[in-house]
Amino acid sequence: MIHIGSHTLPSQALLAPMAGVTDVPFRQLCQQYGAGLTTSEMLIADTELWQSRKSTQRLQTVAHQTLPNSMQIVGYDPDMLCQAAVAAVAHGAEIVDINMGCPAKKVCKRAAGSALLKDEALVAAILNRVVEAMAEHAIPVTLKIRTGWDEQSKNAVTIGKIAEQAGVQALAIHGRTRAMRFNGHAEYQTIAEVKQAISIPVIANGDIGSVEKALLILAETGVDGVMLGRGAQGRPWIFQQISQALQQQTITEPSFAEKQRVMSTHLQALHSFYGDYLGLRFARKHMVWYLQQLNMDRAISKQFNALDSLQAQLQFVAALTEPATDIAASIH
Repeated sequence: MIHIGSHTLPSQALLAPMAGVTDVPFRQLCQQYGAGLTTSEMLIADTELWQSRKSTQRLQTVAHQTLPNSMQIVGYDPDMLCQAAVAAVAHGAEIVDINMGCPAKKVCKRAAGSALLKDEALVAAILNRVVEAMAEHAIPVTLKIRTGWDEQSKNAVTIGKIAEQAGVQALAIHGRTRAMRFNGHAEYQTIAEVKQAISIPVIANGDIGSVEKALLILAETGVDGVMLGRGAQGRPWIFQQISQALQQQTITEPSFAEKQRVMSTHLQALHSFYGDYLGLRFARKHMVWYLQQLNMDRAISKQFNALDSLQAQLQFVAALTEPATDIAASIH
């Protein structure tokens, strides 16, 4: 079991926070399918900008939340991040996660996200300030990083020790450097070394897109949990399957009818959350992933993307027929 502060997570398989993806509708679906923790899309540390539509939506929480509410913040100034953490708690955060792993240029050019890995003293200053502030609220702080800035400067072990010393309660590590962005393949040896060096929970992230891969990483690295990002897109039920495998239960693949139900439920939730204009666009993004998992031809995605109403999208899903080979039926 993974313990984060006073919280005990029900599963070792966690959903990675992803900007533009892990909104309330998707987090709710992943929770229903057994994710051990879901985290908001990242919030910028400047709370004066939290009045925007995007930030307002990111501050919303899952209805009937069954897990501790984890909110992620990103920035480079210790005081500003401290203020953001306090504000997140005021909006219902029960865990505050600090992003030091985002490789996006617009984040790194402000020396935030994974750019912070180049300044270990600043990392320590940020973590100490935020942990100290959160201690007054009994709110645990977690951290997400990469293995380092580039291949020549992998310092995840050092950052892990700094985090533990500061009082961070759990560390998630994406198995790529910032320079790799999302290219190449994630490596897990560095993550295993971090796990050996510190005693707080360590979560492995990166290229974990199957039950077998999740089990392999848990066994080979000794980490406390795995965090799925792209591996959960279009397949929220993978969390349930990983838990079944860890409990040595039969791994169940949802029927085609259940997958249709999930897609329809997700579409309705997206339209309800974003409104019809944005709902259409977010629905198109998620449906591409669902249809890929179902081994549907790209032409089918193009047909869906041409639809201009929720009703038309729901009718499209209801009319889908199961392909001869469903790649999701094979959990490889």
